[in-house]
Amino acid sequence: MPSMTTRHFLQSAATLMIGLMLAACSKQEPPAPAASAPAPAAAPAPAAKVYVVGTDAAYAPFESQNEKGDIVGFDIEVVKAVAQKAGMEVKFLNTPWEGIFNSVAQGDRDLLVSAITITSERKQTLDFSEPYFDAQQLIAVKKDSKISTFNDLKKLKVGVQNGTTGDEVVAKLQGKESANIKRFESTPLALKELEAGGVDAVVADNGVVVNYVNNNSESKFKTVSDSSFATEQYGIAVKKGNAELLQKINKGLADVRADGTYKQIYTKYFGAAPVAAAPAAAASK
Repeated sequence: MPSMTTRHFLQSAATLMIGLMLAACSKQEPPAPAASAPAPAAAPAPAAKVYVVGTDAAYAPFESQNEKGDIVGFDIEVVKAVAQKAGMEVKFLNTPWEGIFNSVAQGDRDLLVSAITITSERKQTLDFSEPYFDAQQLIAVKKDSKISTFNDLKKLKVGVQNGTTGDEVVAKLQGKESANIKRFESTPLALKELEAGGVDAVVADNGVVVNYVNNNSESKFKTVSDSSFATEQYGIAVKKGNAELLQKINKGLADVRADGTYKQIYTKYFGAAPVAAAPAAAASK
């Protein structure tokens, strides 16, 4: 067999090397693993409902606005405590008394708290919670006044808040169209008129009158009670037929009474623990 020359050997080695290099270059890399798809984002939890509470914030100590414009008062603290027990979030909006009932009927407010007396007439268009406060009408006069009974007001000028119980009882005494009945947007405005001498007396809910007299000593008022005034009861109002919301409110009211929260709030504003609830009576704020 003829021997391989060095030249032939080098040519063969070079050919083999080139072949190996081409084979290496043509080798396919394995495909990169596909990127996994991102997990779908979790749907956001639905926002908790905020219940809008309408209140006429001109009726201290039940509801009024402080120097910062915040709505404060007995009614406000009671509803906040009830809402906490019921797992509800609430927001208070100042709502003029003249349109307050329409605001819940039209759905602009979910509930109302504004020293609203439970009456048979109002029950026709609203549903009410269990009573949370007992009230009576009270007469405010100047300290030197000779007025001693409600009947003494029959021919005198009397200030009342429009559409309230005070308005109704004085209208029954004098006649609805009596020119001596002076109607105001709020009880404090009526009391200011008494201070100025524009009326002889003001008739309004006892809590409001007592609060004003105690905090305005310069006015030199005194109060006159009368046995003819019936006991009234305040309730939290909701739209007629809203049984679910009413159930939450009543459960919350029962809870704040049971754990002493209601008693603490009452004592803070009225200086003594509440007496036992009286039977319900038909009247109005």
